[in-house]
Amino acid sequence: MTTLSPENSLSARQSASFILGLHPFVRTEAWKFLTGYYSWQSSQDERLTVDSTRRKNYEALCQMYEKIRPLLENLHRDFTETQSNITYDLQKLYDKDPLGNVLIDKKRLEKILLLSYVCNPQAEYQQGFHEMVMLFQLMVEHDHETFWLFQFFLQKTEHSCVIGIGVGKNLDMLDVLISFLDPVFADHLQGKGAGAVQSLFPWFCLCFQRAFKTFDDVWRLWEVLLTGKPCRNCQVLVAYSMLQMLREQVLRESMTGEHILLACNKLVDLDADELISAACVVYAELIQKEVPQPLKDFFL
Repeated sequence: MTTLSPENSLSARQSASFILGLHPFVRTEAWKFLTGYYSWQSSQDERLTVDSTRRKNYEALCQMYEKIRPLLENLHRDFTETQSNITYDLQKLYDKDPLGNVLIDKKRLEKILLLSYVCNPQAEYQQGFHEMVMLFQLMVEHDHETFWLFQFFLQKTEHSCVIGIGVGKNLDMLDVLISFLDPVFADHLQGKGAGAVQSLFPWFCLCFQRAFKTFDDVWRLWEVLLTGKPCRNCQVLVAYSMLQMLREQVLRESMTGEHILLACNKLVDLDADELISAACVVYAELIQKEVPQPLKDFFL
């Protein structure tokens, strides 16, 4: 890679992350490049400076938050409701490994979630964010790293998991993709199976987190989304691939929208590499065709 231009070197690194996946030993550091926490062209000294700056900025945000928190609690009902929702979600969050060892610090997690809610108006707190941020906390050591990685992840994935921004668009484009690639399935989903596709928003809100066997599988898929390969908005290709797993059953049993949704909710313990491969096959099929402009704008 040292013989490549900076642009080609970046592309090669991203392609390697996409095709091969990341070894657990390098994941923490590599994620800082994939999310944009660090520049791919930065030196070690520059990265030390960036990390120090991000830590100081995080501490400044924490100090600001502590100053205005009493005002938020007294005057803003939305803040109080969000605070209660976060507390409730964290109470339900299982925080131990199979041996009973505590994996995460819920107090620190609560602070990061509240700070994110206050500082990032584009991504208001929604149920499921606590599970996503937990995975960032498991990956890195310090709170400022957890906070910034989550913010950069949202930006890099174009807020595709945020209900008010990306989720509705994902569901609409999933409908369009099914109609284009599989008209027979689309007819059923728009008829007897009506409502099933639009009810799949938890897949996107959680970035498919509950569909996999392990955290490593979740990270593997998220890494692919961060590379932007094989295309933008690959999460919709992933959702399409998951629906295709049920296609024959849905058509054979002439399932209603409610029963399709129940079947979708049972798609768990999936293998990330198999699902990524299936999504790539869908993309390869897509680019062989005369793609409608809405799909072209969304994926290409």
